[in-house]
Formats: sequence, structure tokens, C-alpha cells
Amino acid sequence: MPVMLRTIETAVPSTILHQDQARDVFAAQPGLTRLGQRLVATSFDSAAIRTRYTAVDEMRLDSGSEDPVFFDSASGLLLSPSTKVRNAVFAREAGTLFVEAGRKALDATEGLGPGDVTHVVTVSCTGFYNPGPDYQLVRALGLAPSVQRYHLGFMGCYAAFPALRAAKLFCEADPDAVVLVVCAELCSLHVRTSNNPDTIMGSALFADGAAAAIVTARTDLPGGAAAFSLDHFETVLTPVGEDSMAWNIGDEGFEMVLGTYVPHIIDDHIVGALEPLLARDASLGGVEFKDIPHWGIHPGGRAILDRVEKRLGLSEAQLEPARRVLRDYGNMSSATVLFVLKDILDGGGEGRVCSMAFGPGLTVETSLMTLLPAHAGA
Repeated sequence: MPVMLRTIETAVPSTILHQDQARDVFAAQPGLTRLGQRLVATSFDSAAIRTRYTAVDEMRLDSGSEDPVFFDSASGLLLSPSTKVRNAVFAREAGTLFVEAGRKALDATEGLGPGDVTHVVTVSCTGFYNPGPDYQLVRALGLAPSVQRYHLGFMGCYAAFPALRAAKLFCEADPDAVVLVVCAELCSLHVRTSNNPDTIMGSALFADGAAAAIVTARTDLPGGAAAFSLDHFETVLTPVGEDSMAWNIGDEGFEMVLGTYVPHIIDDHIVGALEPLLARDASLGGVEFKDIPHWGIHPGGRAILDRVEKRLGLSEAQLEPARRVLRDYGNMSSATVLFVLKDILDGGGEGRVCSMAFGPGLTVETSLMTLLPAHAGA
């Protein structure tokens, strides 16, 4: 039997950021040059984002925090806490999202309970602590203490794919395996005011969120719900772009390098990056990209989606799940592509799914799946 991605569930913090309000806050910061102010306006307005979520409650315009750390709503100033302070907030807040998403995924998978989970794979690149989220999931969800735990840290926006690939391998090695994969990112912990175009772009795009998936090849579970068959995975490193996308640790948080040339690199190399994936399936020989019905693209930004759509000859409808997630949630790093796949899963339909994400390196992770409609799954 194929390895199935049976459930995807998501979670976001309670504090919502409206893009126009966030733009005005960043544009009003002291120390911005006139060019910096123009870059803020352009970056925020062109991001195709309406709302984002943050685990930093004091980022609300009306927070009224008496001892602000990240944002002083009284003065409108963005503050600069140290990396230690930011990471302490991650250690305090991230577990909530990991556990909420994981619990929702378990509750939504008919026929499975906490005692059935054999493996946990957690993913994050926006903070560190130990005992970590993998440990927290075992304790909070009542999983068996013998559950095998793995954490993929600091890989970036593409990390959901290595996690799903590992889950598939576990299930192929053990037909009784049930793998809980959870990605959670608190990107907003690392925003800051700056005249640097890369930093401004990161502030305009990144947000917080979590997504959890249940992966198994078990055949004794009730059918009925739509699901994905995990068919193939591939990894490709583009020949250029190592310095165009990076994620470094600074004294005042993690520092995103997101060069404006990234969409051009993806435009030049996206077709070649897909070739080894599509070659894995003889049935796709000669098939045009537009003939693959579903595309689960990580929305790294609007320009990236525009380039992918044009280069591959896709329709607006095929990119709508990615654009919808970008509009409503922003870029939540590793969790984002799972939001897109959930959108596809919940939207009904059937057929092949090509999914991909981009990250530091420049790394392109791709996956072929098959969307099985309700009542047709294992």
C-alpha cells in the first residue's frame, strides 16, 4: 500500500497583523532614509498580503504594554531585543503552536489515537530550546515515551519536505508506523527596522504559524476522507544563488538574506529542478506542466509565484491555493507549504499534485503526490 498523508491541520497565534498598519509602523521608524521609506512602502504594498499572525502580542497597535520589548505602542517605536531575549520568547510560545497543531491533526484522523504514533518529526528554523518541541509533543499529547523523535532545525522554508520524506521512509520500513510531522515558525520574533532591502523584504513577508501532518501506510484505518499519496521526492541545488537566500544568527535576532534576484534564479532554474522529479514517473512523460492539475507552491513571495506561473505556463487557478495562503497568512517559512497543501486537500478534486519549496542554498525541494478524493483513500 502507498504511504498516505492522511491529515493536515494548522494553527496560528491569536494576534493578527494587518499589512497596511504594519507598513505604516515600519515606514515611521526613526533612522530610515527617504530611500528606506520608499522601500518599505513598495515592499509591503506589493507583497500581496492582507493579514499575518504573530506570537508577539505587544505588536498590536493597542497593546498598551507597560514594559515593551518588541514594540512600544505608545511611541510607535520598534525595539531591538537581543537574540537571547527573542529566543526566550520562542521557547515560551512555540510549544503552544506545536501542540495545538499536533493535537488537531491527531483528533482529525479517524481510527488513530496518541498510542498509535510511532515517530515524531518536528521542524523549525526560528528558535532553539531543549528539551524541545518533539519532547513537548510526547508529553502534552500523551504519546508513548518510546516514540522515536527527530528534530529538523534551521533548514529554512523548504524543511517540510525533508520531514515528509523522512516520514515516508519510516513508513516504508515499518508498515505499522504512524508519523506525526509538525512544523512551527515564529518568524515575527526576528523583524527589525532597517534600510537594508533584504531586511525590509523579510519584515514585509514573514509571519508565524504551525502545521501538522499524519503520515502512515497502515491499511486498517477507516477510509472516507480525502488524502495524499506520497509518491516521490527530489532535492536540487541551483548552480547559483548561494548568497541570495540565507538565514544567519546576529546579536539582535536572526538575519534573513532574501535577495531581490531570487525570483530571477527560480525563473532560470525551475524547469531543470522539476526534471528529476517528473522523470520518476513514466506516466508523466511528455505531459506539460499545465496538465498536472494541482500545484502546491511555497509562496515565498508574490514575485516568486508570478515567475513560477509564467515559466511553467500554469493557470491562475493552479496558483490560487498558494496565493490565498500568502494573502491570508504571509510566509511562515517551513509551515507555509503545508498550509497550501491543506488548501488543496480541503478543496476537493483528485489527480496528481506537484509541490515545491525554496530555501537557503538556493535549495529547491519538490514532491509528487496523488490527491485521492473522499471515500477513495486507504
